[in-house]
Amino acid sequence: QVQLEESGGGLVQAGASLRLSCKASERTFDNYGLGWFRQAPGKEREFVAGINRDGGNTFYGDSVKGRFTISRNNAKNTVYLQMNSLKPEDTAVYYCAATRRSVRTADYWGQGTQVTVSS
Repeated sequence: QVQLEESGGGLVQAGASLRLSCKASERTFDNYGLGWFRQAPGKEREFVAGINRDGGNTFYGDSVKGRFTISRNNAKNTVYLQMNSLKPEDTAVYYCAATRRSVRTADYWGQGTQVTVSS
């Protein structure tokens, strides 16, 4: 069982930046691909970004390409999501996920952190 805890959400204005962090309890952290997903009110949860086990490959949803960057530090059991040039449509609850499958899927979820971008 992998426990994930997100932090770093908040309220910002359009154009600002935020960095989300997600720390995992699992000692074998580097056995898992990691991802960030988000869910806005009334919408389905969507894939935002993913990173493979050694950090050598990253993947992004079309709506965030060029603005968001995912990275991981296996020594700290932590994955990050750097979000730049935020837009009001980025407003959502952001979830961290761990998986042994494709990073566009999830076997374990964090509890989520709210990101609100005002116009």
